[in-house]
Amino acid sequence: MPLSWILLVIFAIAAAGFWFGTSRVLKSVDQNVRALHSLPSYYGGNVSMWVLVPSLGVLAFWSLAQPLFIESRIAYLLEERMSNQGVTLGLMMTEVRRVADGLDSAVTENVMTTEEARSMRVELTDIRNRLAEVGVALGANVTAPIVHAAQQYHQLSATGNMFKSITVIALALAGLGYALLRTTKDFRARNAVERGILAILLFAAMIAIMTTVGILFSLIFNTLEFFKIYSIANFFFGLEWAPSFSGRGGSSSLSVIPLLWGTFYISIIALIVAVPVGIFSAIYLSEYATPKVRAFAKPLLEILAGIPTIVYGLFALLTVGPMLVTVFGDNTVGWMSGGTAVITAGLVMGIMLIPFVSSLSDDIINAVPQSLRDGSYGLGATQSETIRQVVLPAALPGIVGAILLAASRAIGETMIVVLGAGAAARLSLNPFDAMTTVTAKIVSQLTGDSDFASPEALVAFALGTTLFVLTLALNVLALYIVRRYREQYE
Repeated sequence: MPLSWILLVIFAIAAAGFWFGTSRVLKSVDQNVRALHSLPSYYGGNVSMWVLVPSLGVLAFWSLAQPLFIESRIAYLLEERMSNQGVTLGLMMTEVRRVADGLDSAVTENVMTTEEARSMRVELTDIRNRLAEVGVALGANVTAPIVHAAQQYHQLSATGNMFKSITVIALALAGLGYALLRTTKDFRARNAVERGILAILLFAAMIAIMTTVGILFSLIFNTLEFFKIYSIANFFFGLEWAPSFSGRGGSSSLSVIPLLWGTFYISIIALIVAVPVGIFSAIYLSEYATPKVRAFAKPLLEILAGIPTIVYGLFALLTVGPMLVTVFGDNTVGWMSGGTAVITAGLVMGIMLIPFVSSLSDDIINAVPQSLRDGSYGLGATQSETIRQVVLPAALPGIVGAILLAASRAIGETMIVVLGAGAAARLSLNPFDAMTTVTAKIVSQLTGDSDFASPEALVAFALGTTLFVLTLALNVLALYIVRRYREQYE
């Protein structure tokens, strides 16, 4: 049964449970609502909760665990074939999933029967011909062992989906029956529903934490695998990024220092552009602008935040870069190929960050109590003196937070760097040199058909872990600064 049908059945049972729950409890008191402990809707809500929460929880867990279980079984079957053919396990699993999807399409289109799809004796040429009828083309590297594994994959998936549907629907019906048995006039339905809602809210609050922990562990495990085959000292203390994963051309030199330098260099230029413009525009909008001007200028300024980064990248590549070459001249710019340089990406990224700094700073400045301004005016200070000596110091912790948010956004930017800064990993102070960042290099390392267990893919996880730790350290430092200033002005 498809997932959409399972969800439809579960919600239909929950809706029926709500109706049965309210009807049952009202019938038990002859429609006298005052004889109930809780409102009738709480009784129906309790029944619906017992239907939805267990069934949806098992459905989510099953949907996540089933592919992992099936792939582990198929990987075990492929290990012997992999050693004989010299093909990585990840690439073989990719082909197996693709062929299995083709088998699903063929069964859906009635080109291949389920028995034929499950059979171990179907010839590879027959499968190619039958799948071609539904537009699924198999590459020349798809061999009989892969088709055999794909048939196993298809069979296990079909069996798992069948048991998943039966289990989830049975659990929903069991929850319906259990909740209806507890639905009496003396049952404290409101307390039960509120406890259930509290548990759901707690689970929702834990999702962000668990997601962060999961991301961290996934990065750490793959990073440890990388450092088993490459020196950690050379990675953190080397001065050159010159990968040679094929083994031709000498050993690889994978130092993160040139990438970090490019990341921070471009981010600093972007903040030099964004922070003054953003803060000055926030001061004008919050302290000087009339309501009509503010109502027009603030949304217009925030439009910049909605522009896709690929558009900014094209703007850097096609407009800003050639303009810099025209303004400064080839002699000054040097070998700035097509306008790709640090300053190109930094200027465009700074424009992109202006609404982040401006909008947050404007909200923070508006949150400063009016009593502080009135007290300053009462002491004879002018408006500009009040802004400099009262408003900005009081709003400084929030402004620092806005700047750090913009810095995090700059550090994680990719498309502007790829199109505007080039792809060279080097240590240089010349803003007209082409450089690259950690995020851009992660994208380039994970692009293609390489296996995630290969060194060229594992190095991307090492780069991601390094960037994660540095960003976390910056946030901790920012929190310390914010708390220090907050204590000073309170």
